[in-house]
Amino acid sequence: MKQIKELENIIEYNFKDKNLLHRALTHKSFSSTVNNEKLEFLGDRVLGLIISKELLEKYPEEKEGTIDKKFANLVNKKTCTEIAKKINIKNFVYLGPAQKNFERSVNKIISDCLEAVVGAIYLDGGLKCSEKFILNLWRSYINNSVETPIDSKTKLQEYSLKKYKELPKYIFFKKTGPQHKPLFKTEVEIPESRKIIGVGTSKKNAQQNAAKKLIKILKI
Repeated sequence: MKQIKELENIIEYNFKDKNLLHRALTHKSFSSTVNNEKLEFLGDRVLGLIISKELLEKYPEEKEGTIDKKFANLVNKKTCTEIAKKINIKNFVYLGPAQKNFERSVNKIISDCLEAVVGAIYLDGGLKCSEKFILNLWRSYINNSVETPIDSKTKLQEYSLKKYKELPKYIFFKKTGPQHKPLFKTEVEIPESRKIIGVGTSKKNAQQNAAKKLIKILKI
């Protein structure tokens, strides 16, 4: 139980039911029957609720779309992994022999484990305790949350789906230039637009440039 106490000190929450924390730290490779999968499922929902509420209170003037993008950045695996690393949760995870050298899957394991701890705190102490735990760890991320810039292809796709219920159509039609420095040409169109050509050093780059030009023409 020394390990449990050490983590409780780090997360600043003392469990009434220590078995809940033990289960939250148990990967399915350690036990196929008593592990953290269901707690991770619950914790994901609790985290989403608390972060949603906090964003609405902190940014009351923001549009729903902007809030949604901030939310996505705050609850994604990347942020959960960063926070899990800050509290060194890796040192407390119970793993089976097959996962002992788990560098390749470490990020998923520890981010899922963090969400499982959220779920365990919710069951042990209720919503208020969960909120205190989450905001304590996520506060700086919330304060610094910014909307992720949308690339041109994504922006055009969102516009086309919303207005026409159709995806933009990209047609690759030409490759020019020397082998070591090729240029690609791609056409893009959406309903009620003309075909626009984009040029780039790769097919993906050409698609982005074509989408960017069409967005400018349509004044999206």
